[in-house]
Amino acid sequence: MKPFIKILGIGAIKLMIPEPLYKNNYTIGYRDVDFNKNLRLSSLFGYFQDTASMNVEKLGIGVDTLLERYSISWVLTKILVEINRIPAWNEKITVETWPHKPKKYEFDRDYRVRDEKGNVIVSAISNWVLLDINTREIKKSEIISSDYPVFPFIEERALDSRIRKLRPFGQLEAVYRKVIGYSDTDVNGHINNAKYIDYIMDCFSIEDHKKHTVKSIQVNYIKEVFPGDALVIFKDISKANLIYIEGVNEADQKPAFSAELIIE
Repeated sequence: MKPFIKILGIGAIKLMIPEPLYKNNYTIGYRDVDFNKNLRLSSLFGYFQDTASMNVEKLGIGVDTLLERYSISWVLTKILVEINRIPAWNEKITVETWPHKPKKYEFDRDYRVRDEKGNVIVSAISNWVLLDINTREIKKSEIISSDYPVFPFIEERALDSRIRKLRPFGQLEAVYRKVIGYSDTDVNGHINNAKYIDYIMDCFSIEDHKKHTVKSIQVNYIKEVFPGDALVIFKDISKANLIYIEGVNEADQKPAFSAELIIE
């Protein structure tokens, strides 16, 4: 698929410039909401993933293209999301995303979610890498330098905040054990990034979900997890309104992901 482009007329010359900003419209469906009829966080992460996938497809560096040429795939490694208001069932929203200039290994990508009135209700920043699907090694960004389109990068960031390393601040408490199955996987054969959000939210009771809402969530995806693996999910609630969650692979006792939530 050819990249989506802007055509600018300059005399008899036409400059073909890819459009970095991509927008995707959603009407929040019944399957994407919880018992409060509010959008599930995992569904929001799914919207992010779908919109990013469409963006790189339009830019000519989509999943199939990179897989066929280099046996590599886009993988999300870190994301920070701040929520002003969580949208509800049947609400119409627009998810915007744009990439930033590649680093040595990482690709930064930002998101905004707007309601029907154009108000920003969710903002997010994220880091992505290129994963070799055969060796499972992270590749340098220069591997796709000849494919990466030339366009004026949007310098604006969706958030002023920075993505940090996460550590527990108190005693970790084991919450439950999760065995990974077919329904947890994505096209890369490992757990889909949105599935981790369900694991995180399952650390809380229904009563907790009735009383509290998430205002901010950061997730660091540390190590791949595959079907047949078992994760032990731990929680640290020693700080008021600030919660740390960690998933440890039972086989090697190493963290697979960590998360930090601010609740209200």
